[in-house]
Amino acid sequence: QVQLVESGGGLVQAGGSLRLSCAASGRAYSSFDMGWFRQALGQVREFIAGINWSGRTDYEESMKGRCTIARENGKNNVLLKLNTLKPADTTVYYCAAKFLSNDYDSWGQGPRVAVST
Repeated sequence: QVQLVESGGGLVQAGGSLRLSCAASGRAYSSFDMGWFRQALGQVREFIAGINWSGRTDYEESMKGRCTIARENGKNNVLLKLNTLKPADTTVYYCAAKFLSNDYDSWGQGPRVAVST
């Protein structure tokens, strides 16, 4: 597993942008597939975007065009840029990692993003 620490959550106005960062430590970060999820209270955790070890990206359909995922292997970071934020985007966001697995098994602590009208 890899240890994940997120940063960058907070309050933003509707229509604004926010960048979340996830710092990874532990074994061979560059070999891991990384992802971002979000989960509202009482709801199922929702996949937003993923980037595999080779840089191939994948986005949840409704988030295409509104977010960008990127990794900085030299810094062991994975970034998520959220654009054109809406109040409905208010929730807790999680960074996740997996290695040679179908399931993400390392999770960050989940910074909260709040979007005001």
